[in-house]
Amino acid sequence: MANPLIDQGTLNRIRGSVTWDNFPTLNVTAPYLGEEGIGLTLDGETTVFIPTMTGATTSPEPYMMCTLTMALLKTQPLSAAYKQQMETLSQLGNCTVRPDAKALGVYPLINCAIQGVGPLRFNGKDAGWGAICRGYYLINSSLFD
Repeated sequence: MANPLIDQGTLNRIRGSVTWDNFPTLNVTAPYLGEEGIGLTLDGETTVFIPTMTGATTSPEPYMMCTLTMALLKTQPLSAAYKQQMETLSQLGNCTVRPDAKALGVYPLINCAIQGVGPLRFNGKDAGWGAICRGYYLINSSLFD
């Protein structure tokens, strides 16, 4: 029987960050975030299954589209910097997303842009300014061997 007493590890809520290659003034760390922090959604499939007469053949994808969300605080200048960037030119380029667990490593995202902003509430009860970026994440690197 396998040992059920395996260390479960620890999450570090202030470890998560977003570092932009070409826009260091837009880098995001814990002090700039609301409770929701940073979110990353990998969209789509890593492999497409193509039906055949008697089964299926696989076709691995070289990348996945992704959505990066950052719960910025509208009470800080960083949210104004993102707003300014969106109004000037929404393309941001490459970034690195660092998650709250060291075991995962980092997620390098390619060709990102500001897609939009989440709902804004100006009622004095919500400090959030949720930046939403899109880009892609490289996968199945063995395809290039």
